[in-house]
Amino acid sequence: MTSIHERYAERRARAADVATVVALCVCTLLGARISTSESAPPHALWPAWILVASSAAVLPSRIHPRATLAVTAAGAAALTALGYLPSPLLLAPVMTALYRLAALTDSRTTGVYGSATVTVLTATSLAGAPLGDDFILRTVGTVLWLLLPMSLGGQNRFRRAYLESVQARAAHAERTRDEEARLRVAEERLRIARELHDAVAHHMAVAHAQAGTAAHLAETHPEQTRKILADLVGTTTSALLELRATVGVLRRTAGPDTDPLEPAPGLDRLPDLVTACASAGLTVTVTAEGPARPLSPGVDLTAYRIIQEALTNATKHAPDHAARVRLHYDTARLLVTVTNDGTANDGTTNEGSANGGSANDGAVPPVPGGGYGLMGMRERAHSVGGDLRAGPRPEGGFEVAAALPFRPRTAADAPAGPRPEESR
Repeated sequence: MTSIHERYAERRARAADVATVVALCVCTLLGARISTSESAPPHALWPAWILVASSAAVLPSRIHPRATLAVTAAGAAALTALGYLPSPLLLAPVMTALYRLAALTDSRTTGVYGSATVTVLTATSLAGAPLGDDFILRTVGTVLWLLLPMSLGGQNRFRRAYLESVQARAAHAERTRDEEARLRVAEERLRIARELHDAVAHHMAVAHAQAGTAAHLAETHPEQTRKILADLVGTTTSALLELRATVGVLRRTAGPDTDPLEPAPGLDRLPDLVTACASAGLTVTVTAEGPARPLSPGVDLTAYRIIQEALTNATKHAPDHAARVRLHYDTARLLVTVTNDGTANDGTTNEGSANGGSANDGAVPPVPGGGYGLMGMRERAHSVGGDLRAGPRPEGGFEVAAALPFRPRTAADAPAGPRPEESR
């Protein structure tokens, strides 16, 4: 289809050039008959055919504008030197060549070739006839008639350059919009995956620990078993509610009848998290240092999710079934530290956990497989301009330390001061 359009445009341009040449030949013959009261044209008309023949050079002017101008200017100079009056009709081939030159080349080329053409034709026009009442026509008139096509051709060139730049910007904007849309989709998928992991993994790990503990104590401590099973119902209910809230974001519409979604969790729900961990057999101690500072919703959610993931892994892997949460409100950021004591089995950590060692002493079966908990915590911390370090402690156990600004900001704008470093 493109080749058909190109062939059609080429044939149309060729036909326009042929029609232009025919019109220029007619204009030249008519211009050779124009004279003034003191300047009669030569009786012989045959010299005019020199310029008529040179008009054929306009045909390849789209490809060779400089050569076209040289040929037509030479023909016009020969006629004006013989005494013909340089009228617009006589100069039509040269004016056409100047227009094509200005439209198809740069300003410097147009200025050099145009100035030379104006100078030559003005000089030959004055040399070809005595000074009389047509002096203005042979000087000022010649200059003005030749400058007109140069100006129009330059405007055409600038207009085409502007349209090309607009089209290029539109194409670039289209490509950028597509790339940005793909990037936003990828970021949204990652965010949803992280939210689903945090919402489900914690509650399932706690439920797993509760169920294992209940099975271990069923025969010897029936009352405690019943309490653990009651807590298990609450844990699974919370898991369903968080899962429903996360999936509800995907289904939410802007309609007025849409059910309101549950607010994103924050540090205000930390007591509930501690209670759920306690029912799973993990003793959690929370300490806060410094005056509490208001956090932005994103930082508040990030701090809660980091603590939740760290405690989830402590529930599965902490040898002493105890963990400590420390919240330190600095001048410009919140320092979150989650630690547990004990000695890891072999000094290694679970691939997706934030706590080393084994959390199972025979009472609770191990949770199979790894996950993306540690990776998700780092991504959350970096997303708000914070840092996170996670790794085994020299004295034993495992530690997760995060530094989060009170307001989301990029990593480059993070506040100065000691920062936790990522383990490698």
